[in-house]
Amino acid sequence: MYTTQLDNGTLNNYAVEPKVTYQEYPTVWEQKNYFKQAAIAASFITAVVLISFAVS
Repeated sequence: MYTTQLDNGTLNNYAVEPKVTYQEYPTVWEQKNYFKQAAIAASFITAVVLISFAVS
């Protein structure tokens, strides 16, 4: 973190900016894992909503 001082004496603190890195496109097996995670999450949310309707 570095600090600058303005003309009127005010101090400004600035965070150090991280190095920019570019991500590669996910591989086929990573895409399959993402699909599995999305399917599990969707079924979980569906189950929660259906249970809440059944209870109320």
